[in-house]
Amino acid sequence: MRAFLATSAIALGLTGCATQAPAPAEKPVAPAAAPAVKAPQCWNGDAGKFEDVGRQASISGVVVVCEKTSDGKNAQWMGAGKK
Repeated sequence: MRAFLATSAIALGLTGCATQAPAPAEKPVAPAAAPAVKAPQCWNGDAGKFEDVGRQASISGVVVVCEKTSDGKNAQWMGAGKK
């Protein structure tokens, strides 16, 4: 009886291995295209959205303009000043 159980267990184990499908061949992954560089923007908390550079807004009652920082990678709100 033990021999039968051992033989059955081995047979089931081998059957389980034999019925597994081979793993599909992996396709080579092409390098992803570099994401487009976004222009800097300023966050307008009053409007709840980002504003483009050059956009004028009134934030908390103060007139400001979204301007690029000196490195050109970011933007910040600057006082519009009186002209």
